[in-house]
Amino acid sequence: MLAIDNFNSKEICNRIIVNRLLLAAIMVLLVSCENLSEVERIRVKSFGILDDGRNVQLFTLKNDRGTSVEIMDLGGVIVSLRTVDATGNITDITTGFNHPQQYLSGSGYMGAIVGRYANRIANGRFSLDGKQYSLAKNNGDNAIHGGLIGFDKKFWNTVTESKSSEASLNLTLVSKDGEEGYPGNLTAKVTYTLNDRDQLVIDYSATTDKVTVINLTQHAYFNLNGHGTGSVLDHEIMINADQYTPIDNESIPTGELASVEGTPLDFRTAKPIGVDINSNHEQIRLGSGFDHNFIISHAVEGELTLAASVLSPSTGRTLNVYTDQPGMQFYTGNFLNGTLKGKDGAVYAQRNAFCLETQHYPDSPNKPNFPSTILRPGEQYATRTVFEFGVNRER
Repeated sequence: MLAIDNFNSKEICNRIIVNRLLLAAIMVLLVSCENLSEVERIRVKSFGILDDGRNVQLFTLKNDRGTSVEIMDLGGVIVSLRTVDATGNITDITTGFNHPQQYLSGSGYMGAIVGRYANRIANGRFSLDGKQYSLAKNNGDNAIHGGLIGFDKKFWNTVTESKSSEASLNLTLVSKDGEEGYPGNLTAKVTYTLNDRDQLVIDYSATTDKVTVINLTQHAYFNLNGHGTGSVLDHEIMINADQYTPIDNESIPTGELASVEGTPLDFRTAKPIGVDINSNHEQIRLGSGFDHNFIISHAVEGELTLAASVLSPSTGRTLNVYTDQPGMQFYTGNFLNGTLKGKDGAVYAQRNAFCLETQHYPDSPNKPNFPSTILRPGEQYATRTVFEFGVNRER
């Protein structure tokens, strides 16, 4: 008792805090020193049985920093992505569901590979070489994210590969000529690679036997505080874009390339997502928040460059996005309404997550001034996006 009496409560609290910080530092060090074998980097198990009896496989990629990503063969969906925060806690930072059946109905494309054409095509039609094609309309009078049964609802063929410093999941899908209205038999390949630099590298490629259009992306919803923890409006984001493509009242690009200067869409200097999200600016009203394609400022066109950086002030987690794509859709979960019941009982309400979808511009097939999304026989579609995770321990 005498020894305890010699310390006041403030000193005791300080010692407890110091001890906890030391413990957290040791945990981070132990995680970072974990040396995984090639076998330990990949696991596979059943994720569940669909209502029609089909079995869904779940693949887990892990690195030696404790980061892991779970991906299912249905839709190539990222089911979970666990990363460390500034105190050593490892948490799932992507939204999702406990059972694969939930991804087939009203899931908001959570975590999915989106195709054959990501984002919107106006009036569900376009012309190629003088021939008009009509698409399945699933967004009012428009087509979005590949149609009624897009790549997000397809089973992909899988092959795993493990090396000393990374693990990969290779996915392949054949989309038949005329599927959802798109021409050409298209063979699409997507490879997820998790490496020891805490990067999730996504490589996309495709070939076709008939002229077609293609635009693939990854539709993960992030919350760097941890999925199901509430709003992301405190997250600070930088977007490397001097311009964006303004939208109309159906979220279709007008065709204009507009400057972000002096608008709420200027993220060239990092700012909290919530600062301007309720602005009276016309574009914010039309998107019900941020739901816009940003034109990435590439030093060299087509080369991998930093598109966005995000920081969670409360956890210290960071996310950097690199891409060789010309655009990126920044979406702030404006249409999440609390009806989706996610993993571990989480409820996903409005602005509880954000998406950074690297892409070609929406409605490019109908906008000749936009970068082309046409793929012809003998050509190869190939693009790369990198999600890089880290911590800022100064926050």
